[in-house]
Amino acid sequence: MSGRRTMSRGFGLLSTLAAVTLAAALTAGCSTPGSPSPTAAEADPVRGEPAPSAASPYWVDPDSDAARQVRAWDREGRKDDAKALRRIADRPVALWPAWDAPGPEIVAATKDAARTKKTVLLVAYNIPHRDCGLYSAGGAKDADTYRSWIGEFADAIGDAPATVVLEPDALPHIADGCTPPEHHAERYQLLSEAVDTLKAGARTKVYLDAGNPDWIVEPEKIAEPLRRAGIDRADGFSLNVSNFQSNESVKEYGALLSDSLGGAHYVIDSSRNGGGPLTGDRSEAWCNPPGRALGTPPTTDTRDDRLDAYLWIKRPGESDGTCRGGPEAGTWWPEYALGLATRAKS
Repeated sequence: MSGRRTMSRGFGLLSTLAAVTLAAALTAGCSTPGSPSPTAAEADPVRGEPAPSAASPYWVDPDSDAARQVRAWDREGRKDDAKALRRIADRPVALWPAWDAPGPEIVAATKDAARTKKTVLLVAYNIPHRDCGLYSAGGAKDADTYRSWIGEFADAIGDAPATVVLEPDALPHIADGCTPPEHHAERYQLLSEAVDTLKAGARTKVYLDAGNPDWIVEPEKIAEPLRRAGIDRADGFSLNVSNFQSNESVKEYGALLSDSLGGAHYVIDSSRNGGGPLTGDRSEAWCNPPGRALGTPPTTDTRDDRLDAYLWIKRPGESDGTCRGGPEAGTWWPEYALGLATRAKS
């Protein structure tokens, strides 16, 4: 069973693209991102606590779907709902650049992030034969198209600080048999090349996706695919992307997988795992499950030497697909987003 099947393209940046078109080749220089201590002025607007976005090195999109929804609800007088939704809008979430031309969105993000000396969080999700024909089926039409796409992706980052989660599901779908064997060699080759292409950026970190503990139950079954895809040249692996497994279970799994890989580092997607996974009816438990909550806010302060960060890789509030009354995969769903926010513990 797949841990995620979703299409997220970071549409919140679209309104900024016109302003950067002429400057796309002149990406602004960025200083090394820091982790400044939050001041009183940077307090969380919901609970008066330090704002996670201020305490983390990652960029917050000022024109995300969540941010625009907050502004709309403020105008409509839905003050309490707007306040709750700031738990998403005011925190850094990953950008999933477009499948046809990723460059403009990435350039826009890195230029805006440079103003506050932050790191952009990106997801490369365009591998051929993606998602085994399910909700996010598709991907680049062939290997050469993918090479061109990942090249544009890397060029757009340039020397800006960036963290890239590389191809969610691609290796787990090999490990679980979903991707046909005739595509395995090509996929390993493309991922390995993508690691090298992205790592050519002076300040780009790359994490190969490794699924979640409810999907590939035995860590060693994903360890060998990670090795073949170039984990030794990446910065580590990612876990729980777009899923709901608890931090505790993911960390236990991550430690075992790290041991299998000689101490490799990893990151955890904590965007929607505040309530843990769905219990009871497990049918499509990964797809818009009810009653879920935002998880640990994005931070690099993990108290674990091998866990580099808790990240919001899945964009909270974007649908997983047309299950449980949801819109198309990757579409902003304000009611679901509000539920995640109101049930959040932080």
